[in-house]
Amino acid sequence: MSANYNFDEIREKVIQNLKNVFDPEIPVNVYDLGLIYEINFEEKEQGLYCVIYMTLTSPACPVAGTIMEQVKLVAQALDEVNEAKVHITFKPRWTNDMVSEEGKEIMLATGSVI
Repeated sequence: MSANYNFDEIREKVIQNLKNVFDPEIPVNVYDLGLIYEINFEEKEQGLYCVIYMTLTSPACPVAGTIMEQVKLVAQALDEVNEAKVHITFKPRWTNDMVSEEGKEIMLATGSVI
């Protein structure tokens, strides 16, 4: 049953796709915002499942459903991934410290403040 997946390689592809998903109020992608906590894989009979644990900048985020759906779709866009599931968690709570250096540079250049 095992297809000998290279999970590190697939994880990098997922990350590259996640860099195309943006919070509509902040010009930084969800990965560089630090919203993605874990990317895991599980082999099942039907193929490879990608399980993503993420958070939001605010528990009251009005576009939470849209962002979650986009995260799911870009993970499933990979040929290697049969299905993706996205779980929201607020532990730990998101803070500005979680933004990557690249994300901070974008925010600085665009005058964005969280």
